[in-house]
Amino acid sequence: MYKILLLLLLMPLTMNSQNILGKWKTIDDKTGKAKSTVDIYEKNGEIFGKIIEIYDSSKRDLLCDTCEGNEYNKPVLGLVIIKNLTQDGEYFENGTIFDPESGKTYKCRLSIDEDNPNKLMVRGYIAFFYATQYWERIES
Repeated sequence: MYKILLLLLLMPLTMNSQNILGKWKTIDDKTGKAKSTVDIYEKNGEIFGKIIEIYDSSKRDLLCDTCEGNEYNKPVLGLVIIKNLTQDGEYFENGTIFDPESGKTYKCRLSIDEDNPNKLMVRGYIAFFYATQYWERIES
């Protein structure tokens, strides 16, 4: 009986720690400065992320000249940069993240920092090489 009660009490904490949905402030890994807000949302069981705010006013109206296909020369503001992630345990992976500055698409893995539920580990991969950024949750 006590084990079941303890499990029921801890379950919301575990579920909340895995909640990557919402608004996140992207942090440049080189400068440490905030660059944009990305809204991470679920659609048809997959995770996506869209740029909804750019902090540098000189970059707000930029067009994505590094994009391909239908996204070529569309505004960076509003661009879906995280696509088709699915949850696999504590990670959200098996999808991609696009860097509009470099024009490169990477395999992507997202997870909540185990020590801070308001930090999101964003990892982009090419083969065995990867880069990691830590984004900050924006409270609504």
